[in-house]
Amino acid sequence: MTENFPHLVKEMDLQVQEARRTPNKRNPKRTTPRYIIIKMPRAKDKERILKAARERKSVTYKKVPIRLSADFSTETLQARREWQEIFKVMNTKNLQPRLLYPAKLSFRTEGQIKSFTDKEKLKEFITTKPGLYEMLKGIL
Repeated sequence: MTENFPHLVKEMDLQVQEARRTPNKRNPKRTTPRYIIIKMPRAKDKERILKAARERKSVTYKKVPIRLSADFSTETLQARREWQEIFKVMNTKNLQPRLLYPAKLSFRTEGQIKSFTDKEKLKEFITTKPGLYEMLKGIL
């Protein structure tokens, strides 16, 4: 962390809850490359590190380039899957949908960005917008 993000280490009290290496899935006897899984007690720390990694574009570990990726819990993955059908329809209609962390749908309508954490709130919103209602009536 200090090698790649010295400013983040100074700003926040970074605590790693657990770190472990997993074997290569294709050949478990092979020593490299292996994934390193790091669990952090606070999701905001993970978000800040991933954001900094995206901005930096190149992250290294012992001077070897590595890739950082977010790992979601099964609950989060399930919640994100529930938005997929709505996401696809909105994408075809060019509403610029986004799935925000952890499972929040965001899209652009009438020049504004609207965000919803669950389908009920989205359903309430689209009843006031006839165009959106027609587009999503079969899904919601």
